[in-house]
Amino acid sequence: MLRINELRLPIDHSPEALLTEVAKRLKLPESRIKRYEVFKRSYDARKKSQQLMLIYSVDVEVENPKAVMAKLRQDRHILPSPDMAYKFVAQAPSTPFHRPIVIGMGPCGMFVGLILAQMGFRPIILERGKVVRERTKDTWGLWRKRILHTESNVQFGEGGAGTFSDGKLYSQIKDPKFYGRKVMAEFVKAGAPEEIMYVSKPHIGTFRLVTMVENIRATIESLGGEIRFQSKVTDVVLDDRQVRGVVLENGEQLRSDHVVFALGHSARDTMKMLFERGVFMEAKPFSIGFRIEHPQSLIDNARFGKFAGHPLLGAADYKLVHHASNGRAVYSFCMCPGGTVVAATSEERRVVTNGMSQYSRNERNANAGIVVGITPEDYPGGVLAGIDFQRQLESQAFVLGGEDYSAPAQRVGDFLQGVASTQVGEVEPSYKPGVKWTSLLPALPEYAIKAMQEALPAFDAQIHGFAMHDAVLTGVETRTSSPVRITRGEGLQSLNTKGLYPAGEGAGYAGGILSAGVDGIKVAEAVALSIVSNR
Repeated sequence: MLRINELRLPIDHSPEALLTEVAKRLKLPESRIKRYEVFKRSYDARKKSQQLMLIYSVDVEVENPKAVMAKLRQDRHILPSPDMAYKFVAQAPSTPFHRPIVIGMGPCGMFVGLILAQMGFRPIILERGKVVRERTKDTWGLWRKRILHTESNVQFGEGGAGTFSDGKLYSQIKDPKFYGRKVMAEFVKAGAPEEIMYVSKPHIGTFRLVTMVENIRATIESLGGEIRFQSKVTDVVLDDRQVRGVVLENGEQLRSDHVVFALGHSARDTMKMLFERGVFMEAKPFSIGFRIEHPQSLIDNARFGKFAGHPLLGAADYKLVHHASNGRAVYSFCMCPGGTVVAATSEERRVVTNGMSQYSRNERNANAGIVVGITPEDYPGGVLAGIDFQRQLESQAFVLGGEDYSAPAQRVGDFLQGVASTQVGEVEPSYKPGVKWTSLLPALPEYAIKAMQEALPAFDAQIHGFAMHDAVLTGVETRTSSPVRITRGEGLQSLNTKGLYPAGEGAGYAGGILSAGVDGIKVAEAVALSIVSNR
């Protein structure tokens, strides 16, 4: 097959127009096109006052593709289609072996388990939280009744933190082996809309993710995998820096020479345990800030102009960055069009915010994290000092919010003027269980506040109205990524602990659903190859 890139058509083009354009670019009659499928569809909204264009990449099957390529060799947008089919690297041996253990059933752990199961290795997956539907009820308990379940919440449970998010499935990671396509294909099999395979910024939304997670679980179990919920790992069994198994909270020991730690970024107690057991890890940069909310219509109009509301475009998103005069980078993070701000703490007497959207993205507000990059130099004190710093900020937010899991909030205009907010304005905050109007200036270090106060007017120059007085800031956003990296080396194993495989976001190797799934595939392959090579 051939791939044609940069096919541009008006947003309201007819269904037949794409085939016509494909044939035109290949200089062939339409009858010579055997079949075609869209590989990628994006849009160009830079000239909002004129015609908004859709941009396609299309895979096309023709007779004698080599001859067609030779005739069109001057067209750099026509290339052979790459082979993107996923190929398993191993199959489980027929002789006995200790089953691999995967800790965590978030996107990374899920794909480690799925790929290992598809190769016949019958993994055991241990998840400290509950199955996704019970977990959903517990999460709503915090949002509606201010009751926190510390082992079943936005952070812990089947599906991981990504379940309560916008369900974004795009990433800027390098993916030469097309593992991302494997992730997408498995999601489609599990119930995701087929459009995620080709739209430029695919997303799923929380409600659909719940069903998909259940279907992937069923697939793993049907292939011989075992998934244990409410099974918290409290220790790792080591023999001269070789993993030999894990210990559960109930005292049970499970034997394995291959243990994957796909923890997520909030399993602070497990990270501490690994550190105390001598597993090498290091502090890494992360970011801190607030959630910001605007009317979604403001973002739509700023991004799409007269095309705002077009069904192919949906709710508009944005990506912003500002380099402040004090040397700090301020940027938007985890933007959720048509979504809500949610309570995301996993520890008592702390407040953490995050963003979430449904597939429809039809809530009235847009929200995003506005965060400031920090480094280990900002929180000296050792490898785990970043966790202590996060906890300090989250505890302060709990106090500022009134100590009942309400979040502290401030209108943008008041934040820029340095005065406390006392009441709601035009933008109604979406955070549940509720907000307390106050000043957010004490919520973050002064360098972060100053950088954000400089960045918001700069963002307004890019999206008119971004610094509107009544836009809402809600604090705090602290869990943008893991504050530690469990460094790995040869064979994707820990630098100093053989058989221990750090994986995904908690280990510092992913940042979102797609990249976590891709890392899970890589780690699953490394585990499989290690088991086979040791037979």
